[in-house]
Amino acid sequence: MEFLTTSEAADYLRLGERKLYELVTAGAIPCSKVTGKWLFPRHELDLWVLSGLARPQGMIAADPPPIVGGSQDDLLEWSLRESGSGLASLNEGTMRGVERLQRGEVIAAAIHFHGAEVSNHAAEDANIAALKGIPSLHDAVLVGVARREQGLLLAPGNPRHLNSLSDVLVSGALIAMRQPGAGAQLLLEALLARLGTSTKSLRRREPPCLTGPDLAATIRAGQADCGIATRAAAKAAGLDFVPLLWESFDLLMRQRSYFRPSMQALVTFLREDRSKVRATQLSGYDAEGAGQIRFAA
Repeated sequence: MEFLTTSEAADYLRLGERKLYELVTAGAIPCSKVTGKWLFPRHELDLWVLSGLARPQGMIAADPPPIVGGSQDDLLEWSLRESGSGLASLNEGTMRGVERLQRGEVIAAAIHFHGAEVSNHAAEDANIAALKGIPSLHDAVLVGVARREQGLLLAPGNPRHLNSLSDVLVSGALIAMRQPGAGAQLLLEALLARLGTSTKSLRRREPPCLTGPDLAATIRAGQADCGIATRAAAKAAGLDFVPLLWESFDLLMRQRSYFRPSMQALVTFLREDRSKVRATQLSGYDAEGAGQIRFAA
């Protein structure tokens, strides 16, 4: 991220330094004080300017409803409540969340994409790569929530001795599925493709589970032998867990939404120590970069 000094930021915004200091004092402009000097993140200055963009009547984009769509996540759900943001959640999976964001039906979408390459490094960059392939999101901002650990959820004690996806295939274990477009389902499909097969080779439990906790409850109730979800979901349900990889879990929004009070309340809260403590308690999270902009179009 590029930072500007006070004089550089004033020149960039075409403001006098005195006016810039007035905005800093009022807490009205994004900045950070480091060793006694004010620094201004250039990406956030761009977003700050765009958030106040005036358009002729008839061209004003309607504000999206205060709803975070997309993927379900225990840390995010807790943060929505504790931050006082006033934001609600609508958990339908990554792809459905992005579709609703494109239609202006949610203010943000929680996402975790997975591409053809499957590794910890690829999973961290998959969200950014996916955004670059969606032209209608030319004004996208990606804010980090956390890195999460995804894996196989198994009945307590792992009675079927499943230690990999290959074991699931060979044993004919009943696997709980997620709906098409859900991040965990994208991960499953990518892992199977690497093994040279597809979901058709699995003994699948239908219908699909809409969230990770739903999938965990299905396994806990003995209605499936395994499924893919987060370590946090496994811990909450008292299930065994076989790790697969770490992924980036991010909030996707449009530039004009980033500086909305509700979104700023959430983003600011994600940066606080209390959020990081909660991530540790839930397990399977690395919240070091929480609340930071990971990508801005």
